[in-house]
Amino acid sequence: MSFRSKIGGALKFTLLGAGITVAATRALRAKAGDLEPPLSGRQGAFRWRGMDVAYTEAGDADDETVVLLHGMNAAGTSGEWREVFPLLADDYHVVAPDFPGFGCSDRPPLRYSAALYEDFVRDFLTEFEEPRVVASSLSGAYVAAVADTVDVAGLTLVCPTGGAGADPPKAWLRELVRAPVLGDAAFGMLTTRASIRYFNADHGYWDPEKVGDEWPDYEWRTTHQPNARFAAASFLAGDLDSDLELGDVLADLDVPVTIVWGREADLPPLSEGRTLAERADAELIVFDNAMLLPHVEFPEEFAATVAGDRPDDSVETRSSE
Repeated sequence: MSFRSKIGGALKFTLLGAGITVAATRALRAKAGDLEPPLSGRQGAFRWRGMDVAYTEAGDADDETVVLLHGMNAAGTSGEWREVFPLLADDYHVVAPDFPGFGCSDRPPLRYSAALYEDFVRDFLTEFEEPRVVASSLSGAYVAAVADTVDVAGLTLVCPTGGAGADPPKAWLRELVRAPVLGDAAFGMLTTRASIRYFNADHGYWDPEKVGDEWPDYEWRTTHQPNARFAAASFLAGDLDSDLELGDVLADLDVPVTIVWGREADLPPLSEGRTLAERADAELIVFDNAMLLPHVEFPEEFAATVAGDRPDDSVETRSSE
């Protein structure tokens, strides 16, 4: 069963029992409070198409730049990199934005799309001189789509996914979640603390205990900010899926590509990672006891991977040579 099938089933169940009122929704938002940046460092805003896109940077600005692009989900933020960010900052100038519509960035009620995020990634990367790029899930497809138009030193992609061959976007689902009252209620039920814990354990982390208690609370708070449902609605509907053939695009790039996967990941499974790495002629690094977020569960080993230091024998590698 796919992630969106699970979401769809949960949403149908949610709608049957949804009794959240507008007043209750406002109360939850008030309880969530204003959202602080999820990463410690120098805070900035990139002005883009009338929006302020929040980012955090750390490390020496004269060092090589590493840009970290978080994955797409209802609670997506740059905080996905919270464990590895300070480690990389010891040796690199590290920059991690919140995509438009997420985290501390502006969240206008747009109909967000993969094309919009590809444009954002291209424009954001041009602010830096030949950065290394580390991207997670769908953001791996976004950077792959524009990597031949900007100067990048290399790509490290964590469980990257493209949407070629996937079901077409579900406009009805997007519009349902965008709806003023019913959408608020449905999205609020879908992003309860219990739901967040469930999805983290189901496909995010092999060992959910490593997440701790503070991070799920932050995820809950970011999903209860004003306009939080709009980018999430496009994600749930499939509008954020890229339509490129990821393996072919990566194979045509003239930069080194490393693909990282968690052995226990199932959405998508490691078999897709192996096929993608072979098709792209990319190096594949597989972390045991990890799912979609090996950079959270094994931050030291992941930081070493970004730096080009290959893990020990407990981590499977596939050379592109």
